[in-house]
Amino acid sequence: MRPGRTVIIEQSWGSPKVTKDGVTVAKAIDLKDKYQNIGAKLVQDVANNTNEEAGDGTTTATVLARSIAKEGFEKISKGANPVEIRRGVMLAVDTVIGELKKMSKPVTTPEEIAQVATISANGDKEIGELISDAMKKVGRKGVITVKDGKTLHDELELIEGMKFDRGYISPYFINTAKGQKCEFQDAYLLLSEKKISNVQSIVPALEIANAHRKPLVIVAEDIDGEALSTLVLNRLKVGLQVVAVKAPGFGDNRKNQLKDMAIATGGTVFGDEVLGLNVDDIQAHDFGKVGEVVVTKDDTMLLKGKGDKTAIEKRIQEIVEMLEVTTSEYEKEKLNERLAKLSDGVAVLKIGGTSDVEVNEKKDRVTDALNATRAAVEEGIVLGGGCALLRCIPALGTLQPVNEDQKIGIEIVGKALKIPAITIVKNAGAEGSLIVEKILQSPPEIGYDAMAGEFVKMVEKGIIDPTKVVRTALLDAAGVASLLATAETVVTELPKDDKAQAMGGMGGMGGAGMGGDMF
Repeated sequence: MRPGRTVIIEQSWGSPKVTKDGVTVAKAIDLKDKYQNIGAKLVQDVANNTNEEAGDGTTTATVLARSIAKEGFEKISKGANPVEIRRGVMLAVDTVIGELKKMSKPVTTPEEIAQVATISANGDKEIGELISDAMKKVGRKGVITVKDGKTLHDELELIEGMKFDRGYISPYFINTAKGQKCEFQDAYLLLSEKKISNVQSIVPALEIANAHRKPLVIVAEDIDGEALSTLVLNRLKVGLQVVAVKAPGFGDNRKNQLKDMAIATGGTVFGDEVLGLNVDDIQAHDFGKVGEVVVTKDDTMLLKGKGDKTAIEKRIQEIVEMLEVTTSEYEKEKLNERLAKLSDGVAVLKIGGTSDVEVNEKKDRVTDALNATRAAVEEGIVLGGGCALLRCIPALGTLQPVNEDQKIGIEIVGKALKIPAITIVKNAGAEGSLIVEKILQSPPEIGYDAMAGEFVKMVEKGIIDPTKVVRTALLDAAGVASLLATAETVVTELPKDDKAQAMGGMGGMGGAGMGGDMF
């Protein structure tokens, strides 16, 4: 995607980290000067947001943020109105996002998916194929996770299982030292549509699970009051193997998801009005049985459910039939999600290598590539190498700003849109501004291949970016940078040692002066 330079980061423990990933580099930066450090932390925020939403584009977001903030500071220090400048910036950003959508090309075939994944993994073909295979197996919206492998090679493992976006109710259920998770093997699953507050109602379930020496996973509408405090207390005092999770979804959707879980694991849902089953009447055969459970603060994964195959097939058939008759888009989306969970399972990419450093660096790349590929499948692709943003510049000329300061805001964005391309070209050791001007004068499909040092048809050469990555990078950068530019002062804590001197130094804290310090 871009010829980024590799960075080696010293770590206080273990061996140094080798990475090309913008967000990893940004996170590692901590500056002594408090004002500069606040600036660095804000840029880390930009990189983090972009990484969380789109999984890539962090370096693009960072250079865009710097450019917008720097120009903004300069103009504001000369008396421009910060609020109007921000309006101009956001107006321009909306226009650019509209243009990106128009340019975007959909990604559909396995070959296209592999191509995008390869580019996102810094040109590693094997990783590209691995991700494409995983998506083929579990569907584009299927769940794909990345783990450490035990061998020298990368492997793709398919696990039949379900994942939903609710985590543990209390962090006291965490039982792993690494990664803030609760993990169990061969667990019992108690499913309830009703809220569980009374401790007496779950005592029979705990006794059966304990007698069978099985960990217990409780999924209910909610678990609170003395039921929750008793579970937590027993977990901490006697090491009771238990975790409580809220059921996903709302209303009928929640009922359906619980029923899906029951069928996938061979269990029963309690609290159903029709069946009239109460949790305290539980028998051993009412538990769902799961081979592996992983619960984090945000989601729960139930793997290797021991449900009856024919019952699962029947349930899948029911969902398919409902999909055929429903007209609501929302319903379709929910049914598809349920279908994926019941039928496709979870793909695990096991990353191999000769050393921890190698595996970790590769894992970072695979996770990046996976996120970027998902983004590409979701919103399509545009020209890479910063060229898509360059192609949006002419559209800014059609905007009608209300006043001079808004016009300045639009110009700031126009200038910033050139920066990612200039940076990429400079990183490859060529003259940035000259080449960017040449690209702007060329036909729309032409861009600059910084690796080869020549002008090419970008999509044909496979130099592309997921639209979502470029869009998110611009949106996050503009949001934080224009906020930065409109800030009057920075308030930091007083240094502990030399109070008198610190008070004396407080005078130069105006917005404009700060800009000079931070960037």
